[in-house]
Amino acid sequence: MADCRRAGVNAIGVRADVDVEADVVRLFETVDRELGRVTALVNNAGILETQMRVEDMDAGRIHRVLAVNVTGTLLCCREAVRRMSTRHGGPGGAIVNLSSVAARVGSPGEYVDYAATKGAVDTLTLGLSKEVAEEGIRVNAVRPGFIDTEIHASGGEPGRLDRVKALVPMKRGGQPEEVATAILWLLSDEASYATGTFIDVAGGR
Repeated sequence: MADCRRAGVNAIGVRADVDVEADVVRLFETVDRELGRVTALVNNAGILETQMRVEDMDAGRIHRVLAVNVTGTLLCCREAVRRMSTRHGGPGGAIVNLSSVAARVGSPGEYVDYAATKGAVDTLTLGLSKEVAEEGIRVNAVRPGFIDTEIHASGGEPGRLDRVKALVPMKRGGQPEEVATAILWLLSDEASYATGTFIDVAGGR
């Protein structure tokens, strides 16, 4: 937030769990009060758990990953649509969902549950984009590949990028800034005729 303020942008922090409906409602109400009506949403919250085959997963793990990656994304989309849609007197807006190349490749032997949630995010993006297209809202998604973030440590392999980069045609992992650039374009007026669209930021994978 300090970086935002130095750049002359008003920013606030709100602590919330996106898989808790009351927290999501409070988050959006706080933004309404402090920053004004929402016109852009980036659904970036996502988790994965330790690398594991499906046969070894318990229901608790599956519910946790689904709750954040799917339920949380849907709840945030719901609150954004209620504020953005011209049907509700809103000015329109743009939603960008963070999916993953895992939705296409399935992440066998590691994160099939995570990949399944990102497949759900893809379907949500397609369905919602059509549902609200006439209401001034564009809904798109970015599908990152192997990106240099802390999420690999959550899966129990902090150095995973070095192991898997050989699978990428560009032979390297991506940087968060490369993903952010795609998100910013989809939020911008330059993408005004793009909805239900996916940008893969995955080095050709």
